Amino acid sequence: MHTTNARRGRGSGSPSLGMRPKPQSDIPLRMLVPTQFVGAIIGKEGATIRNITKQTHSKIDIHRKENSGASEKPITVHSTPEGCSAACRSIMEIMAKEALDTKFTDEVPLKILAHNNFVGRLIGKEGRNLKKIEQETETKITISPLQDLTLYNPERVITVKGSIEACARAEEEVMKKIRESYENDVAAMNLQSNLIPGLNLNALGLFPGGAAGGVTPSMVSGPPAGPQPGYPSYGAQPESETVYLFIPALAVGAVIGKQGQHIKQLSRFAGASIKIAPADGTDTKQRMAIITGPPEAQFKAQGRIFGKLKEENFFGPKEEVKLEAHIKVPSSAAGRVIGKGGKTVNELQNLSSAEVVVPRDQTPDENDQVVVKISGHFYASQVAQRRIQEILSQVRRQQQPKPAPPGPPMVRRK
Repeated sequence: MHTTNARRGRGSGSPSLGMRPKPQSDIPLRMLVPTQFVGAIIGKEGATIRNITKQTHSKIDIHRKENSGASEKPITVHSTPEGCSAACRSIMEIMAKEALDTKFTDEVPLKILAHNNFVGRLIGKEGRNLKKIEQETETKITISPLQDLTLYNPERVITVKGSIEACARAEEEVMKKIRESYENDVAAMNLQSNLIPGLNLNALGLFPGGAAGGVTPSMVSGPPAGPQPGYPSYGAQPESETVYLFIPALAVGAVIGKQGQHIKQLSRFAGASIKIAPADGTDTKQRMAIITGPPEAQFKAQGRIFGKLKEENFFGPKEEVKLEAHIKVPSSAAGRVIGKGGKTVNELQNLSSAEVVVPRDQTPDENDQVVVKISGHFYASQVAQRRIQEILSQVRRQQQPKPAPPGPPMVRRK
């Protein structure tokens, strides 16, 4: 009987249906297996696969009809993290036995499929996260290049080489990191949905869907339109905002498109004004995109720009798209963004995972405004931007003159 390698703090070694984590943790495990081993994994009349699903409390889909003639087939395992790991170990054991029985001499590595959105965080800064997993599990891990991605296949192949035991430990650590990234993004999306009434994130095409990422439309569509927490509700349209997004100078042509076609389409799609500022001579590596529009337009426009830079390979295969955005705030409100002893800005950084800086000793511009700098990947930047705009809304509301309280009732003299 195959038993799962119990995770820290999870209790018993065998996964049970009674301890399913919250739904967003249930991101499926996607594997690639050599086509010649698919028959052994299924077993006679499906007996082997039935046995695995029963023991690991999982649902396993073997996509036999995908890529007919391909040397590898994808397998999707739906279960708790423990169930996925137990099923993965069982599948690796079956493949090792089949390789031995059929005198298959090549090494059979573990291949995990992961949506490209999560890979940058799996790799970590200068590859630190991946190196740590390799060292701790005694495996060798490689990731397929970005060039292999297409619009229809946004998954990267993570190849793990080592003993079955080592590969099983690596799968746990790799998927733990991917689930963390997924949950952070879902949290950011949910916050975004709450802050922008009626925003349908699924329509943006920015987040993995279907089998690749396990996000269901119900999870990513915004809440019904109407007053939302943290959002001023005066029956008025959301206020227009201006964000200054810095993009690589080399990417300007791709963002603008031939005869300005791409930037015009993007502007129409997002409902925002998007202008690329002329090069100022001081920074030759970056150019400033000036995006003006309400919150939903900002989200769409910035999201598509981040996506375009990734598609066009302006960031390396092991890099996540991280951009700097500037928001101008009244100098009188800068203290509110920073908070007492930097408390608010520190909380903001912890909440969003973005770097937020209000440079000290700034000279306010002609409109008495100073710049807040936000650096991070798309969702991190969005959460930070929304929170800053929320603080500014609160400041504006507090500055509005309050109506005079009604005086005491007049007493008529007879």
